[in-house]
Amino acid sequence: MVGTKKLFARFFFHLRNAREAAVRVGSPPDCAEAEGAALLHDKWVGEEIKKLEESDSQGTAYAKSGLTRLAFGAVNDAVRLAFDEEITSEEIMKLDLYNVSEIKRPKGGGLEIKFFDRQRALEKLVELDPQFGEESEAQRLVDAIYGRGGR
Repeated sequence: MVGTKKLFARFFFHLRNAREAAVRVGSPPDCAEAEGAALLHDKWVGEEIKKLEESDSQGTAYAKSGLTRLAFGAVNDAVRLAFDEEITSEEIMKLDLYNVSEIKRPKGGGLEIKFFDRQRALEKLVELDPQFGEESEAQRLVDAIYGRGGR
């Protein structure tokens, strides 16, 4: 259980979303909100999150958290919004639409959803983290996405 708590603390530190962190450690989506809240109230988890925050010497954790969510976050809720014709306003309020940059209803009907650029989020993560050098895994991922050869 300590391994799960530690992993949850790390995901929460980076994502700042208890539900999403709980899903990432294996909670079923329909139980994740309650399980995430319970884990956040756990004393050990709170101490682990505090340690992670104290180790963020540059104070860039929030920016990295947002960029990480943009780069790797799920879009399931946005897809649900696009295809569920009978979704209620209460259900919409519970959706995770963090990766959505714009929602429109075109004149011809339907729903248009635009997402933030994942590639740009990855590039910014590489820029913000001094441990990422040219040979880091993150840099290789960005290079692979853009089709650039090895350095």
